[in-house]
Amino acid sequence: MIEIQTPNRNGFHRRRKAFVTLTAVAALSLGCSHVFAQGYGYSGGSYNPPPQRYYDQSPPDSSAAPRPRRPRPAQQVATDVPADDSYVSKEVLIEVDGKPTEQQVDSIAKRHRLTRTQSQSFPLTGSTYFRWTISDGRSVDDVVRELLDSGDVKSAQRNNVFKLQEEATVKAEGDPAQYGLTKLRLPQAHALSVGADVTIAVIDSGIDIDHPELAGRIAGSFDALGSKEGPHIHGTSVASTIVAHGRLMGAAPSAKLLAIRAFGAQDNAQDRDANSTSFVVIKSLDYAVSNRAQIINMSFAGPRDKAIQRSLAAAAKKGIVLIAAAGNAGAKSPPLFPAADGNVIAVSATDQSDNLFTASNRGRYIAISAPGVDILSAAPDGKYQIISGTSLAAAYVSGVAALMISRSPDIASSDLRATLLSTARDLGPPGRDDQFGAGQVDALGAVSAVATPMATASDRPATRQ
Repeated sequence: MIEIQTPNRNGFHRRRKAFVTLTAVAALSLGCSHVFAQGYGYSGGSYNPPPQRYYDQSPPDSSAAPRPRRPRPAQQVATDVPADDSYVSKEVLIEVDGKPTEQQVDSIAKRHRLTRTQSQSFPLTGSTYFRWTISDGRSVDDVVRELLDSGDVKSAQRNNVFKLQEEATVKAEGDPAQYGLTKLRLPQAHALSVGADVTIAVIDSGIDIDHPELAGRIAGSFDALGSKEGPHIHGTSVASTIVAHGRLMGAAPSAKLLAIRAFGAQDNAQDRDANSTSFVVIKSLDYAVSNRAQIINMSFAGPRDKAIQRSLAAAAKKGIVLIAAAGNAGAKSPPLFPAADGNVIAVSATDQSDNLFTASNRGRYIAISAPGVDILSAAPDGKYQIISGTSLAAAYVSGVAALMISRSPDIASSDLRATLLSTARDLGPPGRDDQFGAGQVDALGAVSAVATPMATASDRPATRQ
């Protein structure tokens, strides 16, 4: 899961520590606590829940009195107080409608005393984003206010930093069953659909596309960071939870993936501190839509980001199903995004006893839950691991959505969401609640509820052997 942030015209609070990343705007966290294994398996020991922390500090205290919010000008785009204010120092992200000329860009740069670092036009939003460096002593927030007041740009905000959220590792031994398959009734659902001909974009850290569990399931790959890093534990785990088909079984074993690297690990494949930014997430969403993804899995979380919200809204208008991890910031955390965006299906995590994952976020935005504790999944270099977090729960739901689309290709995204929620197995208090949403996803119930297209004699597929 990932963390995103947005500048507030009425003032920012300095963060406790800053992260410098390769690109632009927001703080992203892939929500996982993981257990890395050299081999295949896990001991039967009890689960040790992760500490209640977020970015190495306690979650915000929701019992504290809310900060009063002053009125904001109508033209201001980025105004929400971020859940965590990590951002790239001396850098701003601006958005301009269409494709401005070099003369227009130079004029803005000179007027506001900025140096262009990077720019890219995105068909998804019909605009061009620029990363600008502040070379003098002005603060990021002052420059953002100046840009917004000038009317020269469509939007301006901090270049927020995204950071993977993972907990301490514990050695794994033995051979656990994939309990999630039974919980979600996936074997029965696979008798009706295996996710064939459905494309899922996975915006994450690097995926080991050569892992045996993913063989033949990668439809395309894109490195939004332009890095030379190898695969990472988080992206590989999420991908295998969706499409594994070797020793493991994914939720949609015949679906195809767009492997999009948006998070970079600073040291190696086991480094939990994989970071990204808003600019990179926007690039990733644009690639996913341009390459006809039908589902976008976002196993990351953070504060509200207006630029990313506009990209999500544009994707939703195209009928793309958007699914995100609720977050691993715990019970006192404010809503995290993109999960809390109204166009996104937010997923919390459960354990083998159907209890809520200790670190899982709660709130009215939670739509549904899925297994996310002690999930056996693939790891780089052909290995396997046990990993926990709302990231894996989101991956399960993305896989179930693929089963539904494969069985009913014309299903509208709104109908898919409604069916997922109406067929969920109720957990916790009767009815919808802030921990499990509508309940735990039921793959068989959801797939059975969607209509199958009428086949003619000429297009009816051969029976599988």
